[in-house]
Amino acid sequence: MTLTRGARITGAVLCSVLAVMVVGWVVRDVRAVSEPLDLLRYWAGYADARPDALPATSHSDLVLLVVYVFATAAALRSSVAASALVATGLVTLLLRLPGVWGIGASWMDGRYADELRTRALIGTFVALAAALALLVTGAAGRRQSEDFYEPRPTRPGQGASAVAFLMLGAAGAVMIAWEIRQLLTFPSSIYPDWFVGGPDVRMELTDAPPGWTNATVALLCLVVAVSALVHAVHSRTLGVIVAGFVLTAGSLGIARALHHQLLERFGELGTELQLTLLSWCFLAVAGAAALIALARRGFEDVPVGPHQGYGYPQGGAPGYGYPPAGAHGQGPGYGYPQAGAPGQGPGHGYPQGGGFGPPPPSSPPPGW
Repeated sequence: MTLTRGARITGAVLCSVLAVMVVGWVVRDVRAVSEPLDLLRYWAGYADARPDALPATSHSDLVLLVVYVFATAAALRSSVAASALVATGLVTLLLRLPGVWGIGASWMDGRYADELRTRALIGTFVALAAALALLVTGAAGRRQSEDFYEPRPTRPGQGASAVAFLMLGAAGAVMIAWEIRQLLTFPSSIYPDWFVGGPDVRMELTDAPPGWTNATVALLCLVVAVSALVHAVHSRTLGVIVAGFVLTAGSLGIARALHHQLLERFGELGTELQLTLLSWCFLAVAGAAALIALARRGFEDVPVGPHQGYGYPQGGAPGYGYPPAGAHGQGPGYGYPQAGAPGQGPGHGYPQGGGFGPPPPSSPPPGW
C-alpha cells in the first residue's frame, strides 16, 4: 500500500500548519522574556530558572516541532508516509487534548492574560482538528501500488525490532513504575491534578499536565514494543517519535543533574534520588538506541499477486520455456512432468509456482 498524491499534499499542508503554530508560540515566548537563556533553562526544568514572563511552551513543543518538520518531508517523499501521518496525528491528538479543559479552567486565572488564553484555546481546537484530519488522510488516502518499481512501505528488520522491543518496552515499564510511585507518595488532593491539571501542578499554557504526558509516552512505548515484535510498518514511524520524547526526557534529566551537581554527590543522595538519576540515564540511552535502530531504512514488502516473482506474472512469463503440465490439452506427461509424478524422484521436473518467490529475510546486524 502507498499514499496517493493528493493525500501526500494534504498531509504535508496539515503538518506545516501544526509546525507554524508551534513556531508562533515559541516566538511569543522568546519575545516575552528579556533573556532567551532563561527560556532555555525553563524548558530544561532547572529549579532556579526564573524568567520574567511565564512561558506558554515547554520542551514537548520543541519535540513536536521536530516531528512536524520531518512528517512534512515524509508525507511528500517517503514510502512510509501513511504511517507517519497517522502517528503524527495520534501523538498530537493525545498531547493537545488536555488543553480543551485546562486552558479555560479557573485555576489558570492570573497565570496568563485572557487574550492569550483565548488564542491558545482556539489554537488547541485547530491542532485537534488537524490531528484528526491527519488520521483520516493517512488511513483513507492509501491505495494499492500498481507500479512494480514504486517503493513500498518498509518494516523494521530483526535487529531493529529487537532493539525497539527491549529499549522502548523497558523505558515504558520504568516510566509506569515511577507513576505508580507518585500515586503512593503524592497527597490525595494533588495526585488527580498531576494528570488533569490544577493549581498545584506546573503546566504551561499549550502543554499537557506532566502526569498525562508521562502516561501517554509510556503507553506508546509499550505499543511500539509490541508492534516491533511483528515488524509492523507503523512501529518505525511511531517508534521514532516516541523514542524522541524518551531521549529528550532522559537528556534533560541528565542536564538538570549536572546543573545542580547531583552526579558529583551521587553517593550522598538518598536511594530514591539515586534511582531517579539512574532512570534518567537509562531513558537517554534507550531513547537514543531505539531512535537510531528505527530511523534506519527497513525492508520493503515483496510484491504479491499478479506481479509476484521479479516482475513476471504468477506462474512465469507466458511463452517462455516449457508449458505447465496439461497446457493446451496435453496430459501430465507432456514436456517436463510434474514434480513428484509417478515414476519420478522428488527432485525431478519444474515445480509449479510463481517465479522465484520472495528473497530470504536479511538479518541486519522510554518523560519528565
